[in-house]
Amino acid sequence: MAFDPFREFSMDVLCAVSSLLLVLIYYLYHAARVRRDPSYSIHYVNALARRAWVESVMSNAGKDVMAVQTLRNFIMNAILMVSTTTLLLIGTLTLSGQADTISRSWHAINLGGSHAAELWIAKVMCLLAVLLVAFFCYALSIRLANHVLFMLNIPPDVQRQHEALAPGAVAFRLNRAGQLVAIGMRCYFFAIPLVFWLFGPLYMLAATAGVVLILSRLDRHKQGI
Repeated sequence: MAFDPFREFSMDVLCAVSSLLLVLIYYLYHAARVRRDPSYSIHYVNALARRAWVESVMSNAGKDVMAVQTLRNFIMNAILMVSTTTLLLIGTLTLSGQADTISRSWHAINLGGSHAAELWIAKVMCLLAVLLVAFFCYALSIRLANHVLFMLNIPPDVQRQHEALAPGAVAFRLNRAGQLVAIGMRCYFFAIPLVFWLFGPLYMLAATAGVVLILSRLDRHKQGI
């Protein structure tokens, strides 16, 4: 029988597209709610808190120790996530070199999906790409937080002389670091469906629905409708 790629990969493609649409619909809905009420999103509240914290620290020189301690904890968390992501990347690269053997055993419970080793490589590459994005997001957040660490203790007279060193500009940098951490963690969440895809497309679709359901709770600052 001749190889039919459409028939071979149809279930995987259908579930992958359905998963992407599910995520897209969720983010469109979330964006619409945030447009009506910005405080609906926990990310908005977190950014507001970071901005208020920076302004409080830079206007009160007596909080230097607290500021350094808080930022050190922020940076240490990002360093931990970078190390964890590195280990996950090494493990994923190891999987890519064992496609012929692992794909057969992991696809033993595959329901309707393709068992082709070529597709296995594509799945692993998708997982690798998501983890690489997480790695760079965490690494860039460390870079920005290190810059903020020096800016917090700038005297008020210097802050007034340079707009780039004003509390608003420093808070913007810290919020960018926080956003990068959030993106990195979001990559971790969406790596879960990709891991389940290694076992079969239906598992990926179910995992995506579960992740979206969890995010719909985590992304809300207050319980909405």
